[in-house]
Amino acid sequence: MHEHTTPAPPEIKSSGGAGKPLDDANTVRPDTGDSGQRPQRQGGKTTFVGLASAAMILAGAGAVVAGGSLLPPPESSREVAAAAAAVPAGASLGVCPGPARLLEGTEAGVDPQFSPVSATAASAVTGAVLGAAGILPASRLSQLDGTTAVEISEGPGQGTSAGAPQELLAGVVAARPVQQVSVLSADALANQKASAAAAMKFTATDGDLQGTAAYNCHQPSNDQWIAGASTTVGRASVLLLTNASSTPATVSLELFGAQGQIQAPGSRGLLVAPGSSRAVVLAGLAPGEEQLSVRVRSAGGPVAAVIQQSVLRGLTPGGVDFIAPGAAPAVRQVMTGVDIQDPAGLSQLTGKPGYGDAGPALHLTVPGPSDAVVEVRIYGRDGQVALPSGGVITAKAGAVTEISLAGVPAGQYTVAASSDVSFVAATRVTRGLQDGQPTDVAWAASGVRLGSQHVVPVPQGGIRSLVFGALDTRATITYAAITSDGKVRAPATADIAGGTTSSIAVPEKEGDADVVGYVVSASGDAAYGAVLIQQDGRSDVSTLAFLAAAAGQETVPVTLSH
Repeated sequence: MHEHTTPAPPEIKSSGGAGKPLDDANTVRPDTGDSGQRPQRQGGKTTFVGLASAAMILAGAGAVVAGGSLLPPPESSREVAAAAAAVPAGASLGVCPGPARLLEGTEAGVDPQFSPVSATAASAVTGAVLGAAGILPASRLSQLDGTTAVEISEGPGQGTSAGAPQELLAGVVAARPVQQVSVLSADALANQKASAAAAMKFTATDGDLQGTAAYNCHQPSNDQWIAGASTTVGRASVLLLTNASSTPATVSLELFGAQGQIQAPGSRGLLVAPGSSRAVVLAGLAPGEEQLSVRVRSAGGPVAAVIQQSVLRGLTPGGVDFIAPGAAPAVRQVMTGVDIQDPAGLSQLTGKPGYGDAGPALHLTVPGPSDAVVEVRIYGRDGQVALPSGGVITAKAGAVTEISLAGVPAGQYTVAASSDVSFVAATRVTRGLQDGQPTDVAWAASGVRLGSQHVVPVPQGGIRSLVFGALDTRATITYAAITSDGKVRAPATADIAGGTTSSIAVPEKEGDADVVGYVVSASGDAAYGAVLIQQDGRSDVSTLAFLAAAAGQETVPVTLSH
């Protein structure tokens, strides 16, 4: 067990962060050419039907029952299957972090101070909400205090006739500048959860936070994992916790490093009040960790969790990223949108002092008590490529294991890892090959298998690509552009061979309107997707794993007892 006995972590409470503001052989071509109310959690009453108990009376003159052997067992000892009770569909909610901020005054026991960001820094939210038959669900982009920034749709009126066409339409937020935490919310419609998603993009071309950091606005959760943090010299990792609900949240953190789980004083019982954010400097909990994974669990209200990480190599900016939660521990994890540069150039760069983490790598975290023998496969445009390490790694129980991807040819990849023991995974993506020049870093979180009607926001500006990976056999991807005029354009399809990764260049416009997102569906074998964001002429990089599609009406098991 690897323990630290550092003072309680520095932290800050606030109601929202403040700050100033392919075209190549791997490209798949399409087949065809302001005041408001704070979003409230919706609920409802559920009626449960009990089970009536019956008593059997045995009577008769002279009848004798010995030892109760003729009596049926009491009702309380019988096994009764849990009944499934339908619950009303809730609102779709996505919490976006505020702009990246430069951390100062990080000594243990001192509240963190955040300096103004550079003059070129800009942050904006892009998102979309789907509707059909001429009806959009009530939806809005709000500040954390409930103030409406953009009223996307006021909700359905009288609707349309039963024979109305069912074409999709969208309400959109296109590159809305933000200065603090924001929340995209969409009400349920016809007891179906709304299909909605948003992403926040931060960019800066000067200062210590140079680079691009994009983040899908995640649904708050009571249990989530974030892999990829670092607290060594020059690496600043700040865990941002946001409670957008009306219920207080008490958060506890579990920390895992290269040597094992870290018992850190001050990592339990962190209170996050309703409608507020809290920042925790991870170096105050686990200093000097090259690889750090965090499990965030909350009691009471769910929280949105993200790690803002920045790198400074001496005086040279080394990149900025918002590290997103990935998939829960499982026996298979898949990350796509992994862009790898020229291996010879990477070898020269990572061999220089202070640049050891400037190359691509896979982080595996095994939370359980047993080591995991993990098989790693990497799929590129032309199929699987061999890992120099051989592809079979033993990941230590209760710890983080790093696997270098050095030597993999340049290209865009899907990384798939599997084991018979559950684990968590994330892949580091880097950009820039010159020491002394700014570089950038991004983390590809493990994603979900694609199904039907994923809303995929695409932040505006830069070079954008949809990257898809199919694992074993062929998968068919259908994708339709969402444009800033609220239209969902005609869909196109891409056929992805099994064991390959393909990329689709995102155009700036479709027709005469800007592309702000896609509606994506997949059929066939397991497929995964991500948005890869780069900047022409710069070393900027960011990658966004597709979020899960909206669920319909839900049921929960209900056990009756007394």
